[in-house]
Amino acid sequence: MSNRSPIRIGAVAMTLVLGIAGALLFELIRIPIPWMLGPMFAMLVVNNLVPNRMAWPQPLRNTALIIVGYTIGLSLTAAALKQIALQLPVMLLMAVLLLAYCGGIAYIVSKFSGMGFKTALMGSIPGGLSQVIILAEETEGINITAVTFTQVTRLMMIVICVPLLVFSPILGQTKDAAASAAAAASAAVASWGSLFPNLIFFAIVSVACAFLGNRVKLPTAYMLGPVIGTAALQLAGVHGPALPGTVTGIAQLMIGIYVGLMLRPAQLPNKVRNLTLALGSSVLLIVGALGMALLLAAIQPVSDATGLLSLAPGGMDQMGIIAHEIHADLSIVAGYQLFRMLFIYFIVPPVIRMLFRIQPRGEKRRGAA
Repeated sequence: MSNRSPIRIGAVAMTLVLGIAGALLFELIRIPIPWMLGPMFAMLVVNNLVPNRMAWPQPLRNTALIIVGYTIGLSLTAAALKQIALQLPVMLLMAVLLLAYCGGIAYIVSKFSGMGFKTALMGSIPGGLSQVIILAEETEGINITAVTFTQVTRLMMIVICVPLLVFSPILGQTKDAAASAAAAASAAVASWGSLFPNLIFFAIVSVACAFLGNRVKLPTAYMLGPVIGTAALQLAGVHGPALPGTVTGIAQLMIGIYVGLMLRPAQLPNKVRNLTLALGSSVLLIVGALGMALLLAAIQPVSDATGLLSLAPGGMDQMGIIAHEIHADLSIVAGYQLFRMLFIYFIVPPVIRMLFRIQPRGEKRRGAA
């Protein structure tokens, strides 16, 4: 994948064709969320069999994030925001528990792998990939390759395993009754004819907020900007139309291709050891998120599936897509994911830098190994 090199039209076209083929294959064999997981799997296989032949420009991924951000923003009504505000203490508790759990996983990985605790911790933080990589680059004694691979493996495992868990008997009922009724009502009007003229106004606002958010360095600006802009319009009494399934499917396709191209196991040194550790830590993280989701469902009026999607450290865009597909409570999922994302972006980096400053010097040399 090359986001900074000149766009190769033929490579982009081939990437699109293979992504659609993967989606159709996954749809045929009834894999959950086929238009995201299918392209992801196709890119993972093809890009590693024939390196540097696929291409997917960053603007296509950003367009998909704007669409997802708009969909999430539609769910943030005044009633939903009030419900989210009431859950802020629980959000803080869950964010702290998840980060503490990730710290424990990092400690175990560092002992078994021989890599430094710094590198293991950076690979375990359930934050945005780009933010963690930037933080790792700014911290002395970090193995950037190991951090990148661990983070991308975690993301892939979360995005692949969470839908399977959501649709499995483990979580039982996967749809909230109220959310399902609301989704059914919105689906009835989510036709092409009902999009205009309101969608034009919302599209302009969403794109403007995306670029403005990127300008002021908002976390995941191309998604969070439209979320904020759409939610603000909704609170002002201007209601946007629901998007047809075709549009959300295209967004899933574009994100699935992008994520699939990120994983390049061939470039990783000590492949067997690092892959085993990355997969093992990812499984532990998923199990921990599932346990906390069941705890959340026990203390809050949400379904198990909504709880898992709220706490799964896979990114608000992917979890939002899954929540939309299964008619989970999208506003709650977005609220928890957004809170944890902002907590990790603004609170965790200074705390980690402070902790790393008091690390022994020997750890610095071992972390870079």
